[in-house]
Amino acid sequence: MTFERHIVFDAVRRMLGRGFTGSEVLSLDDAITAALRGSDCPTYDPAKPITCRVALEIVNHEAIVPEAYKDSEGVWTWAAGVTDASGHGVLRYKDNPQSLERCLEVSVWLMRTKYAPEVKAAFSRPLTEAQFAAALSFHYNTGAIGRADWVKSWNVGHDDVARQQIMNWKRPASIIERRGKERDLFFEGRWSQDGKATVYQVSKPSYCPKWSSAKRVDVSGILADLLKVPA
Repeated sequence: MTFERHIVFDAVRRMLGRGFTGSEVLSLDDAITAALRGSDCPTYDPAKPITCRVALEIVNHEAIVPEAYKDSEGVWTWAAGVTDASGHGVLRYKDNPQSLERCLEVSVWLMRTKYAPEVKAAFSRPLTEAQFAAALSFHYNTGAIGRADWVKSWNVGHDDVARQQIMNWKRPASIIERRGKERDLFFEGRWSQDGKATVYQVSKPSYCPKWSSAKRVDVSGILADLLKVPA
């Protein structure tokens, strides 16, 4: 039997009469996990891998831009790192900003339907939630989970080698910090998200992110509603 955590979250949300803050989501989920530890109820269901905690980790790395923009390589991008390579065309959002809800809805839909199945297919050993989140973040960024050397090493039990090899994926240089956080999450279970995402506006006519517009926004409640599962 799968333990439906969202039932507890929905009940507490009704009692409070409001949504949760990022810290409240994480605190309540930690309490549920502690209560379940040692019981027959699994704390991670690989058949339904996208939780708020997983999605927040990726969104925290990607940031959110509500309208189409050009990334550092000149690739048109939108929302939480969505490009045409995902199969979802993004030029429809040029000069057409969307709500945070819509940005996250599409981004999570892609995580769930495109990237998560490819991550699950790439691993022959069971993954913890933290390991799945790290691998999904890596794949969402690189699209290379099926050919990554570190994944192949980990599958055959060479954990120490895999831990070093994940850092081979370090181009452009701006990605090194993210790769280190994915390494620490996969191999040490160290989460880096705090329930928030950085939201940028677009500078025109360059269509690059307007870096001075950066704003940290708590998106945990939006994701909880979209996913109907806790972080």
